[in-house]
Amino acid sequence: MIKGLLRIVIAIIFILSGFVKAVDLVGFSFKMEEYFAPPVFNMPFLEKFALLFSVIMVVLELWLGLMLLLKLKLKFTLSALIALCIFFGFLTFYSAYFNVVTDCGCFGDAIKFTPWQSFIKDIILLIGLIIVFILYRNEFQKTDEYSDRQPKRSDAKIKYGVLGISSLVLIYFMTMGIVDEPLIDFRDYKIGTDLNAEKKKIAANPFVYKSFYSMKNERTKEVRKVNQDDYIKNTEYWAENTPWKIEENKNESVLVKEGYKSEIAKFKIEDPSGNDITKEILNAPEAVIIFSYQPHDVSPELLKQVETKVNLNKNAVKYGISTIPTTFKTVKNAMMDGTAIKTIARSNPFVLTLKNGKITDKKPAKNYIK
Repeated sequence: MIKGLLRIVIAIIFILSGFVKAVDLVGFSFKMEEYFAPPVFNMPFLEKFALLFSVIMVVLELWLGLMLLLKLKLKFTLSALIALCIFFGFLTFYSAYFNVVTDCGCFGDAIKFTPWQSFIKDIILLIGLIIVFILYRNEFQKTDEYSDRQPKRSDAKIKYGVLGISSLVLIYFMTMGIVDEPLIDFRDYKIGTDLNAEKKKIAANPFVYKSFYSMKNERTKEVRKVNQDDYIKNTEYWAENTPWKIEENKNESVLVKEGYKSEIAKFKIEDPSGNDITKEILNAPEAVIIFSYQPHDVSPELLKQVETKVNLNKNAVKYGISTIPTTFKTVKNAMMDGTAIKTIARSNPFVLTLKNGKITDKKPAKNYIK
């Protein structure tokens, strides 16, 4: 009873984790690119294979989770899941210890984990898998339906049929997420989101940080960590001729109060001169915006067609937003951080329609011009 329940719970966790990433494979590939980037593993030559690696990892996670749920090839399945969990644990520990990737993407945009939370989750799963492996060790031969020593059980075909049907559903969701947009949108920028309302929530409940100074007494060599408030209150730290000095490059900014979490906090648009035009766009009765996070990879002909159709809307505020100020030829150019653009939609380019700051439509450019 207990071992069966533990097996099912672990299997469901892997299935849910894999499904959320399968729905938004392109988004998960962006996370893989972060791991390959110079600040982390410094393997930029692998960035172009990020989507392929994402597909492999998601397929493994989902198939192995389903096989564990169905008790198929149990010894192989548990061994593979343990190896996968060790691999994930290494990634999340590296991210947490060196603070290089702030969100591992374990559950996509559906559930956000800090690096340390992700690492703890991986350790708990690893321990659970090892326990299940030990509890089921006497059943490995009996549950391996396609073993040479054991004839197929009557329900083997049904189980493999379920696995096959699930695989077809998986392929459908993955394909749609790659060629179009995710069929299920877990992002903060889903259609119907009111960006102005979200901005107000962020402003009303901000994250609060405090600076901590590393203070060293030049006479006694004592070192203290002093927060910004105590530094101001205690004159001993800054009075004339004080022995206390701030140590360079050892100060920290520490989060002291969690605020309202939303990726929309990064929605900031500037014109090529650096002027903030976010409010102009959010307050417009209608705004049609072309976004591109990798403008050099976009066909000039496609951009021309998109701009032509956008310009047909005479009443809307129109902008072309990318990471460089000369991407668009017939609509006004504006700038936004590439990572922030990627959180809005996965296609490159894509068209976002706002009405009084509310997202009413979001389409890949190739679909918008149809």
